[in-house]
Amino acid sequence: MSFQAAYVPIGVGTFHLESAQEQFEQSIALLRRIDPEIRVPDEMLLSIGLLDRFLDDIDPDLIILQNITFANAAYASEILRRFRCPILLWTLREPVIDGGRLRLNSLTGAFSAGNAIRAFRKDRPFEYIFGAPDEREVEDKVSAVVRAAKTKKELQGLKLVSIGHTPQGFGFGRALDADMMSVFGACLESIESRELIGKALRYSDEECAPYLEEARKQVTGLEKTPEKNVKDFARLYKVYKDYVTENHVGAVSSRCWPDFFTEFGTPVCMVLSLLNAMGVCASCESDTYGALSMFIGRSLTGNSCFFGDPVSLDESENSVTFWHCGMASCDLARKDTGAEVGVHPNRKLGPTMEFGCEKADAATIFRVGRDENGSFRFFIAEGSVMDKPKQFSGTSIVVKTESRCRELVENAVLEGWEPHYAVVYGKCAEELEILGHMLGIRVCRF
Repeated sequence: MSFQAAYVPIGVGTFHLESAQEQFEQSIALLRRIDPEIRVPDEMLLSIGLLDRFLDDIDPDLIILQNITFANAAYASEILRRFRCPILLWTLREPVIDGGRLRLNSLTGAFSAGNAIRAFRKDRPFEYIFGAPDEREVEDKVSAVVRAAKTKKELQGLKLVSIGHTPQGFGFGRALDADMMSVFGACLESIESRELIGKALRYSDEECAPYLEEARKQVTGLEKTPEKNVKDFARLYKVYKDYVTENHVGAVSSRCWPDFFTEFGTPVCMVLSLLNAMGVCASCESDTYGALSMFIGRSLTGNSCFFGDPVSLDESENSVTFWHCGMASCDLARKDTGAEVGVHPNRKLGPTMEFGCEKADAATIFRVGRDENGSFRFFIAEGSVMDKPKQFSGTSIVVKTESRCRELVENAVLEGWEPHYAVVYGKCAEELEILGHMLGIRVCRF
């Protein structure tokens, strides 16, 4: 789905137009560095008539509304009457304070616009930035808002598939298609795991051979797995990969235990690892909101996300270890070990993944969760991925948190947060907070 951001510089012609024109040109230069495809007007929109003609020609997913000079609330009201997309309100700094003429009066215009937006949109806050186009804080804020708006648009084109039901006691990951569509704009579909298992069983070894060869190039140690399990893995990989490719699926939440151990005899863990590496965000234990969290993290950073449980903390180094049985994206594995293949720590069947994750200077812990009233909320914490080997059998990642790790864990438990999290490779806390605002979801920063 194509994304369109539009720059809407409003004002009136009775202020210092030379100063306004300079700010107009600098603003366009900044915005085009951030998004070369941004729609901009040929001139400043210094009348309702000019504004209307520009609005007739756009279909925006984000409006960057700038008071190039003062403009009364009629300008913002005209925009709000036409569009429901997110808005970033941008106030310009007065270019000169010398005891003489007030050149722009952008700030008063922002109060008029902000008052109108709140009156029109009581449930969806807008974003706001004050400053000149050459200020780093302005560039960072505008960039973050654009990235968040692009992710919001990507969510509207997302098909997320739940493969099988959540196991008993894991209902926190179960989602309704109506909630997914109404809140996030995403389409949630469901299929029984037995349908894919049945289809996989009918494949021949020859049909699965290319998929097995592809997998061997991404992992190490598969030759230690019994031949039957290797062949059954290839069948599962083919059926999953073909399904997500043919149905244009962007994220998957898959049942894993007990079915794939008891009925199929081979785990689905390594299949999910490979799906994540190819860009299809995949969670296990049918955690649909976990898969959604991973999709959002990947959309904002372009990187694979680790999915797992917080299992250990170390106050001396201020870290939290996240772990799961063996389905982490194989492209996250440490370079010195590679994505090693092993067996499930409890079921003793393979292939699963066995590795610690590569270090990173910036990471974001994220979860789309629900509170005790059923309302959605975002969990956001910042940190870095430490240079640590595998901590337990399976896959693990150790995050040094910016906040105190013990306090983070204690507060998360007391507030009833779910046990699954996405660890995003990259710094995207501000974008996640902005996205929460755009979706009308409460944001919790830890």
